Amino acid sequence: MNEFSPYSAEDFRRRALNQNGGPVDHAWRDHGDHLLNPGLVDFASGLKLKDAAVLVPVVDDGDEAKVILTQRTSTLRKHSGQIAFPGGAIDPEDVSPEQAALREAEEEIGLDRSFVEPLSRLPTYYAATGFRITPVLSLVRRGFDLKPNPTEVDDVFEVPLSFLMDEANHQRGSRVWDGHERHFYLMPYEERNIWGITAGILRTLYERLYA
Repeated sequence: MNEFSPYSAEDFRRRALNQNGGPVDHAWRDHGDHLLNPGLVDFASGLKLKDAAVLVPVVDDGDEAKVILTQRTSTLRKHSGQIAFPGGAIDPEDVSPEQAALREAEEEIGLDRSFVEPLSRLPTYYAATGFRITPVLSLVRRGFDLKPNPTEVDDVFEVPLSFLMDEANHQRGSRVWDGHERHFYLMPYEERNIWGITAGILRTLYERLYA
């Protein structure tokens, strides 16, 4: 019998290390909003994409783990003002997506990597804006002191994992992009609107760990 709350950090660790849905390397077509936009995903996967990584930071708060998210500044060239995970492009000196995600989290929000335990990866997310994104699942222990970089991040906040992993909170929306209708997930939380890439990754997290 599982001794942990389903939304505790320890249970998240167990689920992250024993994902459903087959090997990560071959599962990217089968999850999240990739399923809603097969034509768009085929288009994006055929582009010359830049490799990127994001940290999915789950904070150990006993039975009610939290997820750290950021709101990007309105002055950024891509995805300005949107809710996002800490992350960015993988640089040549990064030896792995995990190192890139940890480095970006330090640069963007001041999250010291000594508080972070990378666990596993989710399937690759193909973004039509030109990125092939590796989501890195991680546990974060309390004690960290965040310092957002004002040139990249307007705000940092936490959302209960239980809210994000409740399918009742997963809405669907659509809009025309480059002449084609694109479907996506939305997860409104308080005054925030979590959507697009971030919601797509969270939906994949739900499907592989909690569905």
